[in-house]
Amino acid sequence: MKFSLRHDSDLPADQLFRAVSGFDRIERMLARRGIEARRGRVVAPDPGAAWDIGFDLRGKRRELQLELAEFAVPERIAMTGMGEGLDISVAITVVALTRAKSRAIFEVEVRPRHMRARLMLQTAKLGKSQLDRKFADRAGRFLNDLTSQQASQQG
Repeated sequence: MKFSLRHDSDLPADQLFRAVSGFDRIERMLARRGIEARRGRVVAPDPGAAWDIGFDLRGKRRELQLELAEFAVPERIAMTGMGEGLDISVAITVVALTRAKSRAIFEVEVRPRHMRARLMLQTAKLGKSQLDRKFADRAGRFLNDLTSQQASQQG
């Protein structure tokens, strides 16, 4: 199952990339939202940087491990991970639209690793349009928060 969002920003591409790659700031934002992100021994953006992420969803504790797979300044960040029978890939690509404007393309793909996860995803696909709206809303708010913080630091 794939989700994607295009987010246009009034920041130049290099500033937008700094905003979406500010791992310390992202960890603090996640903590404020009740999501626990424990960093591994290697610090991002170095290869091998990883996080153990814990959060509550539908009354149950969920665990997710993410590892930085690609960090190509100033255009792409990719992470891979797994959690509860699912393989997950997350990618953020920054594209310059003009000198002063840019776009972040945020993509998440979830793939099942076993039959129970496959059934869960098949059931979720029945409500894909609602999931797409929720993803667009939450990811959009998250990117807005990141870019507004970056803009206020620059201003």
